[in-house]
Amino acid sequence: MSDVFIAFQHNEESRVVIDAIVADNPNAVLTHPTGLVKINAPGSLTIRRETIEGLTGRPYDLQAIHVNLVTLSGHIDEDDDQLTLSWKH
Repeated sequence: MSDVFIAFQHNEESRVVIDAIVADNPNAVLTHPTGLVKINAPGSLTIRRETIEGLTGRPYDLQAIHVNLVTLSGHIDEDDDQLTLSWKH
């Protein structure tokens, strides 16, 4: 099974998104290359709007993750509620 990954700028705005990813993806592994937070996961990785909203206590537009997104690897399946990376079609 191949890993998927996503990387964000290492800043305060990204922190809650990263925390949500870790909460929803127990197999995720974080690394911290210079200025980035990279998250690898075997098979798939999901970012859920509901989890981010639960951490922030306010509405969250999932499209806002793209502001601090640096790169990703995997097939993207995205709607208003979640973004999933996987190698399954």
